[in-house]
Amino acid sequence: MSCPRCHFHYNCICPAEPTLTSEARFVLLTHPRELSKTTNTGALMLRTLPHCRREIWDRVNPPQTLLDQLRQPDLQPWLLFPADAEHPAAPFQAESGKQPLFIVLDATWQEARKMVRKSPWLADLPHLSLSVSDTSTYTLRRNQQAGNLCTCEAGIALLDLIGEPQQAAQLSHYYQTFIDTFPAEQSGHHKG
Repeated sequence: MSCPRCHFHYNCICPAEPTLTSEARFVLLTHPRELSKTTNTGALMLRTLPHCRREIWDRVNPPQTLLDQLRQPDLQPWLLFPADAEHPAAPFQAESGKQPLFIVLDATWQEARKMVRKSPWLADLPHLSLSVSDTSTYTLRRNQQAGNLCTCEAGIALLDLIGEPQQAAQLSHYYQTFIDTFPAEQSGHHKG
């Protein structure tokens, strides 16, 4: 029987799950194809960050709850997405009296680019690019491009960026436990 929380059958990773705190809010704007993927790392953020939730992206019907949230005067929204000529990235700077709201596209890079291109309401948000020196350790999907991070690694980098290194380290440990355990889980045996 699978664990109801981590959904692993042979190697429950719940003992490694931290309880995090953060001054920021996170919204995982998830492509529908991600919902059925066992390799999705956004779930790690959802289970550990108190102000993290998932919205499902739809080209025709943007998530109204998120649209309403973007208009709240006490929030400072950012779209985590690489800059391009049309949408230059702005350096992160906390605005006094406002809580950061990070919208993280939870999708493959190909899908994420389409999501931004087909959602004018996303393109209007300030873009935030991460410059990370570490190479991604995400190895669960083929065709990963150099310099790209998976969803959870992006969350870790954001926590570091806003000055919450202890929270970032705890999420990083949980993520690494997931990455290290996943192959044994998929092959149907207990990790040795």
